[in-house]
Amino acid sequence: MSAGLPRRIIKETQRLVAEPVAGISATPYADNLRYFTVGIEGPEETPYEKGVFQLELFLPADYPMAPPKVRFLTKIYHPNIDKLGRICLDILKDKWSPALQIRTVLLSIQALLSAPNPDDPLDNNVAEVWKNNEEEALKRAREFTKSFATPST
Repeated sequence: MSAGLPRRIIKETQRLVAEPVAGISATPYADNLRYFTVGIEGPEETPYEKGVFQLELFLPADYPMAPPKVRFLTKIYHPNIDKLGRICLDILKDKWSPALQIRTVLLSIQALLSAPNPDDPLDNNVAEVWKNNEEEALKRAREFTKSFATPST
């Protein structure tokens, strides 16, 4: 199962499973341990509260020298996440360091849900609404969360 996988990926995966992060689940695919199915619960007191967002995370061949590739599969209204689910987050680009781990990346994405940054947007339209009418932006974010990220009971 772990043939050819760097020891680091195996250790990180074991730690994610053994010591899960509150509000985050990350499960490697059984047939490819470089691919993860990720679920992130929307942080309390944000428009994403009660939502569960599905993401995919892939560890490229040059990981940990290169950052993981992560994207939202669940539609979300957020200035730093575009319609394709790509995420504008410095540690996924130029601020990546091999000292960081999958866990750090997921915590940073969770933090981004708590603190959107419309001054460094990936979706300019959402950022404009966020800057000019935050109340409307929060309302739309709640609507998206309810429509796309709320598990039906």
